[in-house]
Amino acid sequence: KAVKNTIKHGNMSTLNCPEEVYLAEKLISMHSWADMVRFARSGGEANSIAIRIARASSQKDKVAICGYHGWHDWYLSVNLRGDNKLEKHLLSGLKPNGVPKDLKSTVFPFQYGNIDQLIDILSNNEIGTIKMEVCRNTEPDVEFLKKVRNLANKKNIILIFDECTSGFRKSFGGIHLNTGVNPDISIFGKALGNGYAITSIIGKREIMESAQDSFISSTFWTERIGPSAALKTLEIMEKLKSWEIITRAGELVKKEWNNLAESHDIKIDQWGISSLPGFTINSKYSLEYKTLITQEMLKKGYLSTNSIYLSICHTDKIIKRYIDNLSDVFYKISQCEKGNLDIFSLLNGPVCHSGFNRLN
Repeated sequence: KAVKNTIKHGNMSTLNCPEEVYLAEKLISMHSWADMVRFARSGGEANSIAIRIARASSQKDKVAICGYHGWHDWYLSVNLRGDNKLEKHLLSGLKPNGVPKDLKSTVFPFQYGNIDQLIDILSNNEIGTIKMEVCRNTEPDVEFLKKVRNLANKKNIILIFDECTSGFRKSFGGIHLNTGVNPDISIFGKALGNGYAITSIIGKREIMESAQDSFISSTFWTERIGPSAALKTLEIMEKLKSWEIITRAGELVKKEWNNLAESHDIKIDQWGISSLPGFTINSKYSLEYKTLITQEMLKKGYLSTNSIYLSICHTDKIIKRYIDNLSDVFYKISQCEKGNLDIFSLLNGPVCHSGFNRLN
């Protein structure tokens, strides 16, 4: 309704819309360490804006990263060195074709939880920015985050938390609010607009002001639909405490996955925070089984893989029905593991890609 009302009264102007101001005020009220906000429409844009601002503020080009931060040149430049740093770090198959060779050796990945690796990067390079996800496949490592924050303080490095995925999943705002570790800049997307295109970059005034000394602009950043959707989304989130609902739903899913695996004598590893849970089948055919799950569940009317982004619409009833249907697939997997079925004869197409690797 909020979005339809915005469209009815005009959704586009060259000027900033009032909803943008209201949304900025709301986000800052939720994050007491932050003073200013910029808005964009996609996660990749928001990540690039944050890097532009941080580089402008630090006056240093080189960045240390931990996590997935989009498709733009600055991020993909990691793979220009030819040693597949991003594949070892998080995501395979990312070719830097089209990325200027001059960006080589400007971005350095480190593994989540490996403080010595980060110290080595900082010792051998003029790093101006550390950019990382607060968590991806595990619960946040508070002690690690504190060490990163202390390093950034000691060396006068700007610390950015990319919360495009994790934001609003464990608290009303960034998941870093649960850790007591504050960044200098944080990025939000996905859940912020509940499906509508809106991302935000919040940060400390002395750093965010550096945007005025660069050029950051786009025609559609003043469009009203995203901010209107975000304002209403935050209102309903706060009222329902949606992060608690999706956490409880995720805990139920994880419990049922375990029960399912035990009943079919399948070994699985679970990962992720409760509202973003996932599992991996312990087998040399884990990717084939992941493919089979998607294939067979589609036949049953489910778009399914080995992970779930929980929403408040995932009720206990829906979860039970999903588990009942997944049980049939787990039975086939168990028969493959016992040698009674051939997994390759069950697949109707190619095996899926691996997707994100574990950060730690």
